[in-house]
Amino acid sequence: MNHRITGFVCITVALLLDQSSKTAALSMPDLYKGIEILSVLNLIAIRNDGVSFGILGGLAPWWTLAAVGVAIAAALIVWLWRTQSTLTAAALGLIIGGALGNVVDRVRYGAVTDFLDFHVGGYHWPAFNFADAAIFCGAGFLLLDSWRSNQTPRETIAKGRCRGIGLKLRSPGHAGCRSNKKRTCQ
Repeated sequence: MNHRITGFVCITVALLLDQSSKTAALSMPDLYKGIEILSVLNLIAIRNDGVSFGILGGLAPWWTLAAVGVAIAAALIVWLWRTQSTLTAAALGLIIGGALGNVVDRVRYGAVTDFLDFHVGGYHWPAFNFADAAIFCGAGFLLLDSWRSNQTPRETIAKGRCRGIGLKLRSPGHAGCRSNKKRTCQ
């Protein structure tokens, strides 16, 4: 599958999952009081008018944060369009879809709807939603892709992953490679 298609599929899936879950959460009146699902997970509908962890809550108007979200998504779409890596495209798609999911909330409600409340005992992680989870996973995939692409050629050859990528070797027998026109590795 084309890497751009992968990215745009991830945008669509993240955005649809986020918005449909928020719609479901807002349609359940009991969620405003909170519902225990597991001993470490509650569902509770809250509004966050700030950014991550409520930072800037009440200090910046909703439209400013929405505009910043759109600008970031636009810059990431340019990166998505230019990337040659399917993993990077998927990661960017998740980040863009999550960012746009939160922008939609800011435009509709003036704040982001959060409803996932993980906790251990009395210690609660700030509530979040599937858009935030998509952004987090996308960032993790970008880190993974960065780590994978920063391997040195010797590490790549040693792992047997250089087949057909055209590495120029110092000597025909270097690092287990056989001498031929394509210089493929074993």
